[in-house]
Amino acid sequence: MKCPACGNLESKVVDSRPSDDGCSIRRRRECLQCGRRFTTYERLGDNPLIIIKSDGSSEAYDRQKLMRGLLIACAKRPIAPEQLGALIDSIEAELRNASKSEIGSKELGDMALVRLAKLDDVAYVRFASVYKDFQNVEEFAAALEGLK
Repeated sequence: MKCPACGNLESKVVDSRPSDDGCSIRRRRECLQCGRRFTTYERLGDNPLIIIKSDGSSEAYDRQKLMRGLLIACAKRPIAPEQLGALIDSIEAELRNASKSEIGSKELGDMALVRLAKLDDVAYVRFASVYKDFQNVEEFAAALEGLK
């Protein structure tokens, strides 16, 4: 594992324990060159999930890309990054349980929206406005009606 401070590839595991969600292992590592400690997470490796985009092209699923979109939607809202991590974990668990290797970007967005609506109304509308590409005020109003 590459040290975030100095870039050295050699480190040792100082502590290892299951994460709160039980789907990953949290490891504390220490760089053998500079001595800095950092945390890594080990997840079960499965077949890669392919996202089919609206234009028909495909790309590999990127957890960080989904997290970035959710973080933007949740900016200045009382939502912890851990809550968003749990939200993404639940989406990934649902996809693993369904044994899907491909999913449409619209379906993935809908899965995120359902969970986000339970978490925060404002973040839901923010995410929906980008994901659904609202073009006018009426589309915003329709999304707000869906929350009632």
